[in-house]
Amino acid sequence: MGVTYVEGEVRSNGGPAIGVRFLVDSGATYSLLAEDDWKRLRLEPKGTASFTLADGTRLERNISECHLRLPQGECHTPVILGEKGDQPLLGVVTLEILGLVLNPFSRELQPMRMLLG
Repeated sequence: MGVTYVEGEVRSNGGPAIGVRFLVDSGATYSLLAEDDWKRLRLEPKGTASFTLADGTRLERNISECHLRLPQGECHTPVILGEKGDQPLLGVVTLEILGLVLNPFSRELQPMRMLLG
């Protein structure tokens, strides 16, 4: 199984954008910003959520929101505020907001087949 990265930009409300290289993680619910990145953006926690890692470990992380721009589009999205050692991830909530899916064969982001009703 391969890995897919995508270059993007994130910013807080009206602030300057910073470049981020995201690992596309189709198993992650929310996107995650590395600690240095969200601190540079001066994001503030808006709540907390509990998560379970692939090995069964449970942890709690703060949640915020930011504006994200990818080559395929841009949106406002919830993000996990990462801690020391956490790497930027692009999760399925952000992908769905953008109308994108990860093609498991080509490992590329593609437009989602949209259904109404």
